[in-house]
This record gives sequence, structure tokens and C-alpha cells, in this order.
Amino acid sequence: MTKPQVAPGIMDKNAHHQNHTPERFKKTGLRTSALSLATAVGALGFSQIACAELTWGDSSTYQQEGKYQVESYQPESYKPDGYTQNNAQQNSSPQNSGYQPDNGVGSFTAAAIAAERGDVNALYNHEQAMSGGLFAMYPTYWRMNLDLNSQSSAAVSQFVRQYPDTVMAEKLVADFAETKAGSNDYASVRQVANLITNADDSERCAVALGFNNGGDTMRAMAAKSDVWLTTKKQPALCDQLALEMNNNALISNQDRTSRLKRMLRKGKTGDIMALSSRLGTPIPYSSLSEIQLSPSSFFSRFAREPASQNNQYLYLYAIGRIAEKSYREAALQLDFDIKQDNQRSAKLLTDDTRRAAYRTLGVQRMNHNTDDGFNVEAVDWFRNSLDNDFSFEEAEYYAMAAIRFSRWDDVVEAISRMDAESQKTNQWQYWLARAYEQSNDSSKRNTAKKMYQNLAKSNEYYGLMAKDKVGQRFDASRLGGSNLPNVSSADRARALQNPHFARAFALYNADASRAYANREWNWAVKKARDNRDNNLIIAAARQAYDIGWLDRAIYAIDNTDSVNSLAISHPMPHQSAVVRYSQSAGIDPAWAYGIMRQESRFVPSARSNVGASGLMQVMPDTAKYIARNLGETYSASRANSGDTNIRYGTWYMGDIFGKLNSQPVLATAGYNAGPNNAKRWQPAYGSLAADQYVESIAFPETRNYVKHVMENATIYSSLLGRGQPISQRMGTVPAGF
Repeated sequence: MTKPQVAPGIMDKNAHHQNHTPERFKKTGLRTSALSLATAVGALGFSQIACAELTWGDSSTYQQEGKYQVESYQPESYKPDGYTQNNAQQNSSPQNSGYQPDNGVGSFTAAAIAAERGDVNALYNHEQAMSGGLFAMYPTYWRMNLDLNSQSSAAVSQFVRQYPDTVMAEKLVADFAETKAGSNDYASVRQVANLITNADDSERCAVALGFNNGGDTMRAMAAKSDVWLTTKKQPALCDQLALEMNNNALISNQDRTSRLKRMLRKGKTGDIMALSSRLGTPIPYSSLSEIQLSPSSFFSRFAREPASQNNQYLYLYAIGRIAEKSYREAALQLDFDIKQDNQRSAKLLTDDTRRAAYRTLGVQRMNHNTDDGFNVEAVDWFRNSLDNDFSFEEAEYYAMAAIRFSRWDDVVEAISRMDAESQKTNQWQYWLARAYEQSNDSSKRNTAKKMYQNLAKSNEYYGLMAKDKVGQRFDASRLGGSNLPNVSSADRARALQNPHFARAFALYNADASRAYANREWNWAVKKARDNRDNNLIIAAARQAYDIGWLDRAIYAIDNTDSVNSLAISHPMPHQSAVVRYSQSAGIDPAWAYGIMRQESRFVPSARSNVGASGLMQVMPDTAKYIARNLGETYSASRANSGDTNIRYGTWYMGDIFGKLNSQPVLATAGYNAGPNNAKRWQPAYGSLAADQYVESIAFPETRNYVKHVMENATIYSSLLGRGQPISQRMGTVPAGF
């Protein structure tokens, strides 16, 4: 059995690239005061500093629970049995042959103040004083980061050579590449490109821009699949890359035509003009502007226009502009035009234009499911658009719509339009098996069974669902149960001496900004994973667990392929309170733990950018509502405290549970996106299998949230000795009222 694969928690959300802040968060990120950080770590015998904008998660907010961007939080107050402050002090000064403790924190505090006021000369002096220390790279990083655009690629490369394999070296070089790409200094980007080892989306695009503008068209094309056909919001550098790829010698006219149709749908004027010009059918800005002002005028004269390729493109642009305002009006227009066209001897609308127009309708319809409810017409529109030119997001929309309405042949069609790697993922293997399972063809049903058996080797959401299909049960004892892993003294020493983990532990024990500690920790896990050093990961995770740093202990286990320890990956702090308050609220304690693990990763002082707080991430207005119903006076500090937060959170879970048909999937969606949205997503008539409801949830964040909470709850139920299969737990979703 493989270990459970779980969703990122509050500190990990959207943080594929944990070593530095992704571009999409830099503009709104929280800047941590250097002086306050210096003060916070004043008791530590190391010099340490960093200056970066620190955020976790995205800025999406959904009523009570859209709350993932953490502004600030303090260390986990829960300490496992046997923990003492002496343990923390004993472990707070790790050493290794390459780094030595600094002689005091005075130089660090002064360096922090110097960085805050931008005193470059003082920072130079502190670099010398802190040389050789565990955190020696931080003042240098801070100095260079004060004006990153003025730095040379040689200076950045020197920093990387001086501090090889460190997270701050990776951060500096990646941020430098982004900065230089943003100012069109592509030569500098190319000079550092090979030093970037863990790029996020924006940084990958920065590197690709460097190559695309330097003649290395093949390396630039590595990012094509990520940016070329997407119409969803992406980093600015990725938009720029897609625009500039138009001139890449390896981009074919077929590629250009495919992108042009998406840009016509989105109305991206600059891309439309550039692509159409390269295709030899230039579309002037004046034509686009006229249609933008009055699409109806274009449709009125379309029948009198010549049947040119240019007019096919303009038709798609016009349909896109109407669809942005009303997909219903766009559908009526398209149906009318096709009926009129079918009566002509020489048709004005080509089959390709018709398919692209129907694709526009399908995509727009899926974007309005929350407001307008689900409708099978989306499936029909996608089917009318069938060709070999589907982007992943279009195929995903098609599959979701087909899943919602049990159109199993369309599910198979949609998955077949995805790229080979996507088709192999557990998600789409599961739904392909679900589709085959409904077939009248016995060979397909047998194939479905084999697919389920293969998926059942995994213990993530789809693996647990597949287990139920083949009659297997999840057994926590096979993954260690509640038993903590044994760690040798040698491995424990290695974890404390490893410079990456050492920095993380030192920052944690010093009560420094947790974002810095998390960054060092996540990098340490990555390096250990790259080296396939599972014993080091287990030892570090066990040490983090022992000192109460549960969220990073979880992160360590979750981010390995073969390390299994449910006691660490699914801890149960505050167990008596969770069980007691859950029972009082009439809910399953395993479900409460599933919510808590997903919301806060057991960090009591976690706080989101919209004000949600505590282990259960309760919003202030929700806490006031709960207090009123419990006959209590609202107190923000008390509502955020561990015990009260658990009591409030479980009470609210019970409240939503009762209001949403006592259906745990609905209640879970309601806890994240608000109960009104959960209701809107219910079927209008009849009932719906819970997995189909979940897969068609309109908000991607909530869709993934519900999957992971159900996965968590299934695992916790086994750990608590009350194992319940996931499909039984999820049940069936009734019609809305």
C-alpha cells in the first residue's frame, strides 16, 4: 500500500515553489519587518536575516472559509507528551562541519536594522561579522535584494557558488531571473538560467523568455504546453512568453491557429493581431473595435460579407463578445446563424468555425454553474465542438459536465482529448473506470475492474474510492497506525546537523517569522527527497513532531513517495476536546479532524488574510453567530484559542450539517465555500452520487478541499478505531429544495 497523498495545508497552498515567493503573490504580499524579526530571534545564538515578501496561498475568498493566505501566526502551542522547553533549547544550536554558531545576536540585530533602512555599507560590514555562521547568507541576500535589478548575473552567480544548494541561493537567482525578464534583459536571464533548480510558473516563463529571445528555441518550447493554449489567468511573464512564442521558429501555423481561436474567445486584441498577421490574414484593430462596440451590427451584415477566413475569425470574436455578456444570447445567435447558413448553397460558416463557436458556449456555460445552476446543454455544446484541438482546460470542463449528468460516453470522449500524462493521473483513470463500468460491453467492465485494482494501491482520495469498488478496506495499522516511527540516534543527529533542517529548527525554536522557518524546512525536505534519504526525512519529521511543529512534520511525510507514518502525517492533538465537542455537536470526530487538518494543519494561531483564525479557521462573523447561538458573549481572543476554537468549529460543522440534509459532502463544501453555494451545486431533480457532485463543484479550491477532507476523515476514522469506507461516508447528494 502506498501512503496517503494529501492536499497542501494552509501554509502550503499554491506553494509548489516553497523556496521563494511566486510572482503572483509578490504584489500583495506581507512584508515582514526586519526589526521585528530581529527582536523575535534575539534569544538565538545565530545571526539570521532575510528580507522578502512572504505570503502563503491565494487571495480567493468564499464566504466563511475562503481563507488560505496567512498573514501571521505564532508557533504551535501543542506539545506532545514528554516535550520540555529544555528539549527545544538543547536542539536549537545544531552544528555541522560547514557552519558554526555566530558569536552573538548583536550583529544580527544590527544587520536587521541596517536592512530595514537600506544601509548597504552597514550590511557589507555585517556580512563579514557573520561569515561562516549558519545564517551567513541572509545579510548578503538582503543587501542584494534591496535593488535586485541593479545586480549583475556575475554577482548572483557568485552568491550561488558561495552558498550552494541553499534555499536563499535558489530564491535570489530565481527572483533575479524574473526581475530581469520583466525588464527585457534576457541576456542576464540566460546567464543564470542553469542555476535555477526549482522554478515556479512565473520563473519557468522567465527562463523560457530568455531562451526564446536568445535563439535557443528548443529550450523555450519546454514551456509551450503550460502557456500556449491557456485562457485562464496566469503570471504576466507567462502571458508575455505566449505572445513572444508567436515568432518562435518551432511554432507552426497550426499552433498559431489554435491559439488564435482561444484569443478570439477571450478578446485579447494584441494577441489576435499578432497571430493573424503571422498567419497571413491580418485582422485590423478597427475591425475588432467595431465589433466590440456593437456585435449585433456585425451579425446583421455578416451574411452580406464574403466567405473569407478573416470573416470566420471575426465571427468567433463577435460570438465571444456576446458570450461574455450572455452565453444564452450567444447560443441563440449561433443557432440562428447555423439554420440560416444551412439553407445557403455556399455556406458562410465553416465546420471549424461552428465547432469553435460551440466550444466558446461550452466554456462560458461552465463558468456560470454557480450562478445559473448546472445544465446538460454544456455537454451538448462540447460534443458539437469535437475535434482534435482541445486544450486541457477545455477537456476538463467537458469531462466535468459529462460526469455531472452521467453522460459516460462523453466522459470517455473528454478524457481522450487530454494529453497522455493527464490521462494517466489517478483522477482521470478513476473517471475512465467509472465510465467503463457503465458500459454494456463486458470487456470494458473488466477493464474498469482492473483499473480500480490498480488505483486501490494508493490511499489518496481516488485510491480510497477505488478500494470500495473492489471490496478492499483502508487499514491504518498497515501504515503504522498511531505508532510513531523509531528513529536511530544517528539519524536524529543527522537531522539536527543537516544545515537545511538546522536552520529551520533554529528559526522555529527562536519564534522567528514562521514563513522563513517553513521555507527552510520545505527546502530541506526537497533536498533530502532528491537524495532519496528517507531516513533523514523521517528523523526530521519525528523531531518536528516531538517539539510540536506539526504542520512541517506533516509536510515532510506528505512530500515523499514511500515514507509511511500516519502518526506523524495524521496527528490527533487535542483529542479529548475534539471527540467531546464533536459528540456534543452530533458530528463524527474523524470528520472534525479531517476539517482541522485541512484548515490549519494544527497551527492554533494560524490566521488568514480575511481574518479566519485558529485550528478550525473560523471567520469573525461566523464566531459571533456561533457565540450568539450558544448564549455567549463574543470575544475575539477567546474564539481564537485552541479549546474554544475547536468548540466553535465543531458546533458550526454540526449547524451546517443539519441545514444541508445531514450530508457530509454538502456540509464540507459549505464549510469552505459557504452553505448557500453548497446548496446551489445540488442537483435540481433526483439524487446524485457524491463523487459526481464533488467532481463538478464549480470552485476549484472547494472541489479539491472536499476531496481531501473526505480522504482525511476516512483515514482518521480508521485511526480512531471507527473505520468507515469513503463511499459510505460520502453517501448520495439529494436534490436541492
